[in-house]
Amino acid sequence: MRDQGLVALFFLLLSVTEAKHFWRCELARTLKAAGLDTFGGRSVKDWVCLAYYESYYKTDVVGEPKPDGSRNYGIFQINSRLWCSTGSQEPNFGCKTDCSAFTDDDITDDIECAKKIASGTNGMNAWEKWKNHCRERVLCGWTRYCNL
Repeated sequence: MRDQGLVALFFLLLSVTEAKHFWRCELARTLKAAGLDTFGGRSVKDWVCLAYYESYYKTDVVGEPKPDGSRNYGIFQINSRLWCSTGSQEPNFGCKTDCSAFTDDDITDDIECAKKIASGTNGMNAWEKWKNHCRERVLCGWTRYCNL
């Protein structure tokens, strides 16, 4: 009986988390539909590459605390120091959003915030992992066979 209760609790907790693990082409289609194909001079390939290295296409990822106390959230690993707020803070940072909004299965707000970040002076260089793994690379494989 106790084991059944634990199993039921496990599935209840699983259903409460609203995270999503995208497939590569599914994410590419979602990002294209959101207008990221050519946004800021970059293509969907750049964004799919970025999301892979930042979160492995998972929406619920919260990074380890950084030395300044900030964390990264969601599929694009948006940082709390400048872009979103946590806890009792008023959401008045760059994207005017609570960081937890970036960890659910709806990535609409993630995309809008990522556009704001990419529109800044650093562009996609704002993401260290994009600079290290995607910039100046041949990215055609990131959307290959996706029928975009």
